[in-house]
Amino acid sequence: MRSLIGTRVALLLGLSLVLVHGPLLAADACSGFTWNVGDERTLFASAASPAPAGADSASAPILAPGRLYVLQLQPVSRVKFLAAPGRKTPEGAYAGLATLQIAAPGAYRISVNAPFWIDVVADGGLMAAKGFQGAAGCDAPHKIVAFDFPVARQVTLQFSGAASSVRVSITMESSR
Repeated sequence: MRSLIGTRVALLLGLSLVLVHGPLLAADACSGFTWNVGDERTLFASAASPAPAGADSASAPILAPGRLYVLQLQPVSRVKFLAAPGRKTPEGAYAGLATLQIAAPGAYRISVNAPFWIDVVADGGLMAAKGFQGAAGCDAPHKIVAFDFPVARQVTLQFSGAASSVRVSITMESSR
């Protein structure tokens, strides 16, 4: 009988720890980044501006750094990519294009809330990423891809993934 009571007490204590600390553990999922992601976390905590992602370059919305957007994507079969995506997009997936005007040269980060593929197209081809990071279980953000832009220019962003929408922010890398 004593062992049954001890087991029940242990289970109740374990359950209470999960109930009390569960939200903290969920928030902790975003601590997996080794980069300083304070700017991205601040943006992902703000209200997102809705925008339809483009099916081609002519219909691609213009995104500005320092803001959070929620892009409504289209079935991948309707999207005309400027360059073949760096990763094969499965049938049934969603995709879309956006335009980014780089006003000042530097390193920029493109962040999304889910496991999406992000390509940057410039001069007809895909730009190589400087680096990327992700945090499983985190959606504020989930993935960040960094690119170096040596000159001010306009580029096209290509997104592809399973969900019909994606939250996106663009930040300039700081020296912190």
